[in-house]
Amino acid sequence: MPRRRHQPNIIITGTPGVGKTTHCEQLAAITGLKHLCINEVVKERECHEGWDEEYRSWIVDEDKLLDALEDEVAPSSPSGGGGYILDWHACDLFPRSWIDLVVVLRTDTTTLYDRLKRRNYAEKKLQENLDAEIMKVLLEEARDAFDEEIVVEMNSDEAEHVDENVRRIQQWIEAWKRDREGEEEEEKKEEGAEK
Repeated sequence: MPRRRHQPNIIITGTPGVGKTTHCEQLAAITGLKHLCINEVVKERECHEGWDEEYRSWIVDEDKLLDALEDEVAPSSPSGGGGYILDWHACDLFPRSWIDLVVVLRTDTTTLYDRLKRRNYAEKKLQENLDAEIMKVLLEEARDAFDEEIVVEMNSDEAEHVDENVRRIQQWIEAWKRDREGEEEEEKKEEGAEK
C-alpha cells in the first residue's frame, strides 16, 4: 500500500511567458514544496529525443520523462510522492493520481506578445504560442485531463497578480493539509473501534 502524501503535488501550467516559473519559485520559497522545472528535468535527465532547431527546444520523450519523475512524484514512490510543484507548459501527460491541483495561468495576449518578443522567440513560435493562449488550448487540455474541481484558472498579467495567486495557492495548500490530517484522525478512530 502506498504511503499517504503529507504534501500535495501541484502543476503550474500555461503558455510560455505567462509567469509559471515566477509563480513556482515564489510558491516554493513560501511553502517549502520542491519546484521541478520540467524543462530542466528533460535536459538534465536526458528525457528527450534531441534538439529541435526550428523551435529551439528539446523534443520531449514523455515516457522517459514520466519514468524519471516517478520515484519522486508518483504516489507509489517510497516517499508517498508529495511536495512538488511541476512547472511546465503542458499537464495532460501526468497521471491523475499524481496531481492534486492544476493551476493554469493566463495572460493578456498583448502582454504575452511583449514577453515572448523579449525572449527573442522566432515569429512562428511566437505566433503559435499567442494562438494557443487565444484559443485557451492549455486550459482545455487541463480540463480534459483532470477532474474539473482541481483545475483553477488564474490571471497573470502583472506582478500584483503573481502575489495574489501565490497567496491563493498557499491557502489551498493549507486547506489540503488540514483535510488530510482530518482524514488520518478518522482512520485512526475507525481502526481503534475495530480492535
